[in-house]
Amino acid sequence: MKLLRKIKNTITGHSMLISGDHVLIGLSGGPDSTCLAVILEKLRKDFNLSLSAVYVNHGLRPDEAEGEEAFCRSLCRQLDVMFYAHSVDVKKHVQETGMNKQEAARELRYTVFNAFMEETGASKLALGHTADDQAETVLMRLIRGTGRTGLTGIPAVRGSILRPLIDVERAEIERYLKEEVQLSCITDSSNLRDDYFRNWIRLNIIPEIKKHNPLVIKNISNTADVLREEDGYLDIVVTKTLMRMISRKSDRSIELFLTPLAATEKPILRRVLRRALDATTGLRGISFAHIEAIMELIKTGRAGDSLNLPGGIRVAREYSLLKFNAVPRAEISDRELSPPAEVTLQEIGCTVRASFNEEKDQDIDGKMQVALDAAKLAFPLRIRKRVAGDFFFPAGFGKRKKLQDYFVDEKVPREMRDSVPIVVSGNDIVWVAGYRADERFCVKEEFGKVLVLELVKAQEREDI
Repeated sequence: MKLLRKIKNTITGHSMLISGDHVLIGLSGGPDSTCLAVILEKLRKDFNLSLSAVYVNHGLRPDEAEGEEAFCRSLCRQLDVMFYAHSVDVKKHVQETGMNKQEAARELRYTVFNAFMEETGASKLALGHTADDQAETVLMRLIRGTGRTGLTGIPAVRGSILRPLIDVERAEIERYLKEEVQLSCITDSSNLRDDYFRNWIRLNIIPEIKKHNPLVIKNISNTADVLREEDGYLDIVVTKTLMRMISRKSDRSIELFLTPLAATEKPILRRVLRRALDATTGLRGISFAHIEAIMELIKTGRAGDSLNLPGGIRVAREYSLLKFNAVPRAEISDRELSPPAEVTLQEIGCTVRASFNEEKDQDIDGKMQVALDAAKLAFPLRIRKRVAGDFFFPAGFGKRKKLQDYFVDEKVPREMRDSVPIVVSGNDIVWVAGYRADERFCVKEEFGKVLVLELVKAQEREDI
């Protein structure tokens, strides 16, 4: 009864269950999941539970799967628990996805769990992870390299997933099944091979550590608990910090204010960056090494510096912002413009409108709209992206200036410069769309035929 009380305390302490919950048990027939099913049946009345269980055949051990399923079915019959079984093809999934066997099996297994939760109406999924699994996970991550969050191990509760045995050592479970329940379980032969990293730690490393410290499982598990509590506190700090830093965010991009980022201490900055990236769908999957490179860009980089990361993700340091973007970089392609006309630039979501007037409109702002002397232009005009050696005479300045230098002075991000429409007459730039016209082609005091060019963003168009 000692184990039963211990697990009940874990369930209560983590608020795992509420009265009336329907719990789906992931049942393999091994000692851990068998003990889980037995314990939950004994607690059924205490928590007013409905119970069902599902066995997943991964197709990796055909000689053993039939016996495992039969054992699970028989156990559920004894416990009066609704039983389900489902088969998946792990080998095929490995071929299709390139995952390793363990990753593929886990992904398919959870897909089955989710499907049966929906089918049965289960509100919770109970899994048989133990304190030994916790210790093994922490050691695996420590050996491979991880931060504080990785060392928190396996959570007792994650959403609808519960792990009531997470504080119980495997030896306690085996002793309980043998002495109090008198129940023999299935042995998964794959657990006896040390060609998997987890099994190697389980079969070789932990037994050696136990020779020096028999309490190693308990100690690692306790350490993971402490780190998890501290991690939760740091998460609150990170959330408050990040809220002050976000300038703009979409599904595939995020912009952060650079000044507070640069002033943030590395332990918090590292977490802020990870949280920002994980919260943006198109930016996930960045490794620890990439986070370190981004931090270096923040601390020592200059405006215009950038990083290209896996998955087409770009990180650019601008004058006041750090921009993360997984949207393909837009480049203007050459187009002809024969006024009066309207040319849509789909790659940047804008339209260039060109129309003739008899006089200059006083509302023209000189950036998004410009008025040019039509008599000085050679038609048709062309719209293109910048090219090496481009120069023009910015209106209001009158002096010749390289387009590259103009972009630097105007703080146009390097990655955006190929998406700025350049309107040319012959070989001369007449308008850097959205920024400035060329002084030589602007309408002077003596009015003649005026060409009005306008850059309209898609959301500003009246017909959209």
